[in-house]
Amino acid sequence: MTQYFGIDIGGSGIKGALVDALNGELIGERLRVDTPQPSTPQAVAQAVRTLVVDMGQYNGPVGCTFPSIVKKGVMHSAANVDKSWIDTDGKTLFTNTVGMPFHILNDADAAGVAEMTFGAGQNVPGVVIMLTFGTGIGSAVFHNGVLLPNTEFGHLYLHNKIAEARAAARIKEEKDLSWGKWGDRVNEYLQHLDFIFSPDMFIIGGGISKRFDRFIQYIDVNAKVVPAKYLNDSGIIGAAMAAAEVFSKDVDYKAIAN
Repeated sequence: MTQYFGIDIGGSGIKGALVDALNGELIGERLRVDTPQPSTPQAVAQAVRTLVVDMGQYNGPVGCTFPSIVKKGVMHSAANVDKSWIDTDGKTLFTNTVGMPFHILNDADAAGVAEMTFGAGQNVPGVVIMLTFGTGIGSAVFHNGVLLPNTEFGHLYLHNKIAEARAAARIKEEKDLSWGKWGDRVNEYLQHLDFIFSPDMFIIGGGISKRFDRFIQYIDVNAKVVPAKYLNDSGIIGAAMAAAEVFSKDVDYKAIAN
């Protein structure tokens, strides 16, 4: 089995699709439902069930991202979802609610794995930082293709605020910032990361990545800056890949990467 359903849970929307984990390609259309408000565990679990069972007509193992520090299926933070998620066993909740086996991981980590295996970071040595700009800012860090899980670079402080409170894509919309003003904020944030971590590449993901050409002119850092190959689908693909790695022995990503 190489086809798995991948789900990417965000602060405003929950996206999902069937994915061929051997090549990172979506099979059929991408599905979406709004993230319930308030985004309590049971409400989100029911929305996931709607996406997988009712809309996706899928029956099998599921890979699922979540905007949180995730360890062994348990959420340890809740920056852009209801605080009741903290210490929730998401793996058990989704498995029981949907009736299928789930594997849960951090959303930016999943997106980064997809990009490093099949996308913009494929075969790139050194330090690569994947950043997903959406409701918040997610991060994934790789050294020679190996992930350091559960980083939260969106919560580094700039001007006495966490970075995502200044430079997330949501802030551009809420404050009606021009591309130039928002781009300057993103540039300040990237320069901060560039100084601290000296990466070889930044990969920019999230929905805003499809407008990469509108703000790249405002970015001036030492590292190479590129858009995610899979744009806002990276998380879905990475989630399905994670499910394949956990639930199947048919996928050897080390062989693919080499």
